[in-house]
Amino acid sequence: MRKIIVLEFITLDGVMQSGGNPDEDTSGGFKYGGWATPYLADADPAADEFVAKQLGSKADLLLGRKTFEMFASFWPAHADMWPGVNDVTKYVVSGSEVKLDGWNNSVRLKDLADIKKLKEYPARGGADIQVHGSGNLAQTLLKHDLVDELWLKILPITLGQGKKLFDHGTIAAAFTLTDSLVSSKGVILANYRRSGEVKTGTMGA
Repeated sequence: MRKIIVLEFITLDGVMQSGGNPDEDTSGGFKYGGWATPYLADADPAADEFVAKQLGSKADLLLGRKTFEMFASFWPAHADMWPGVNDVTKYVVSGSEVKLDGWNNSVRLKDLADIKKLKEYPARGGADIQVHGSGNLAQTLLKHDLVDELWLKILPITLGQGKKLFDHGTIAAAFTLTDSLVSSKGVILANYRRSGEVKTGTMGA
């Protein structure tokens, strides 16, 4: 079975909306678009190496429609920034038709059932599946316990508004930290693996 890995930039209060640029997603009157950029602009060799390792895994991509369209308008012409991204299979989840011919190796999935089949279907070389951004899709995967790993970049800010990753339908689940790094600007890069059910207890007992 293939692993589904969700990669997200989030704030300390869990906001994931529009981290890349001001116009990415202004829904709900969100006014802090591009909040992640100042923390990523300056070179940090250790953090860059950490991220490069994640992006260099040659995993297939699973994206929501909006994220797919943004990626498809950029990455075909900037493959030098993400080696191999144009060669892997890109799956876009959409209930309606979506233009696929602008980005090679793109495939449309219609619904959750298609995602479950994709996860179960043996891939060439056993490739994992990475979900970048795609907030609604990520929440759906969390709700249905389809996320095997979370690779988070937690920025040292709070915004008090905006769409949150762990918001709608997230189930109770335990995760184990598998790798981590703190960048020179205080960004916590943390990889977690799904590790069973939540355990409870009494402090001091």
